[in-house]
Amino acid sequence: MTTSTSRAIRIDQHGGPEQLKLVTVTVGEPGPGEIRIRHHAVGLNFIDVYQRSGLYPMTLPQQLGMEAAGVVEAVGEGVTHLKVGDRAAYASQPPGSYCDVRVMPAKCVCKLPDAISFETGAAMMLKGLTAQYLLKKNQPLGGLQPGDFVLFHAAAGGVGLIACQWAKAMGLQLIGTAGSDAKCALAKANGAAFVINYSTEDFLARVKEITGGKGVKVVYDSVGKDTWDKSLDCLAPFGLMVSFGNASGPVAPFAPGILGPKGSLYLTRQTLFTHIASRESTQAMADDLFEAVTSGKVQIHIDQRYKLEDVQQAHRDLEARKTTACSILTL
Repeated sequence: MTTSTSRAIRIDQHGGPEQLKLVTVTVGEPGPGEIRIRHHAVGLNFIDVYQRSGLYPMTLPQQLGMEAAGVVEAVGEGVTHLKVGDRAAYASQPPGSYCDVRVMPAKCVCKLPDAISFETGAAMMLKGLTAQYLLKKNQPLGGLQPGDFVLFHAAAGGVGLIACQWAKAMGLQLIGTAGSDAKCALAKANGAAFVINYSTEDFLARVKEITGGKGVKVVYDSVGKDTWDKSLDCLAPFGLMVSFGNASGPVAPFAPGILGPKGSLYLTRQTLFTHIASRESTQAMADDLFEAVTSGKVQIHIDQRYKLEDVQQAHRDLEARKTTACSILTL
C-alpha cells in the first residue's frame, strides 16, 4: 500500500479562526468507491465557518473544506466515471478539501471540462450547484416564468452573483439585496434587475414598490435571522420561502400558523447535500452548471485568493463580510 503525506487544515475544537491549524497528514490508497485526488485549488464557503464555529457541530478532530478541483491520482474498485489523470472538481461530504491530497468518495466528483480552469472549478462547484438547485428545483407553485419577480438576499456573494446571472438568462426579474452600495452595484452588473441596500433601505417597502404591491413568487434567503420576518412579508400569496443558510444567525422558532394569514405561504429549508445524494443527480446538476459556464451565461468571479497557510485570515474576512463573489485557497 502506497502512503504519502499532505498538508491539511484541521480543527481540534470548535471556535474562532485561530482553531484552524496547519498539520501534516498521511494519505493512503482509495478503497472501493473512492478516489485519491491532488488538488490544484480549493474553494472557501460560509458552511466552513459554520462547521468551524460549531453552529453545525462535527466530530473532532476534523479537516475542513467542502469543494476543490484537481487531478485524479488513483481510483478505487467500482469507480467507473473517473480514471487516473482526469481533471476533476467536486462539492462533497465529508469535509476535508483544505489540503494538497486526499482520499474521498468518488460519488460527487465530476470530470471537469477542459474549458474550465482548476481555479474556476474549485470556486464554482458548491456555490454553482447551490444556485442550480435553487433556481431550477426550488420553484413556487406553477413554476417560474420569464418576467417573474424573485428576491435574492446576499446577492453579491458567491452563490448570489451566480444566481443573478443565471436568473437573467432564465428571463427572471431578480431583486438582489446586499449590505453596501458597492455590493449592490456588483449584483446589478451581474444581472440583477433591481438592487436594494438593506443597510440603508427598508427592503420590504422597496420590494412592494418594485412589484406594484404584489410581492415576489420566491425569496431565496441565506442570511437567516436578520432578514426572516420581512422576507415572509415580501411574498405574494402561495409564495415560496427558501431558506438555505444563516449568515446572520439561525432563525428563531416560529409558529407555522403565521404562514396562513400571510398568504398560504410555502416554506422549505434546503441543503445541497440532499440534492447531490446520488451519482446521477450530482452529474445532471453539474452538467447544467458546466453548460451555463462554458456557454458564457454565467461567469465565475474569484475576488479573493489566499494561500493554504493563510486560511485563518480567509475565515476572518468571510465572517466580517469583507469578501465578494468567490474565494479560493491556492496550493
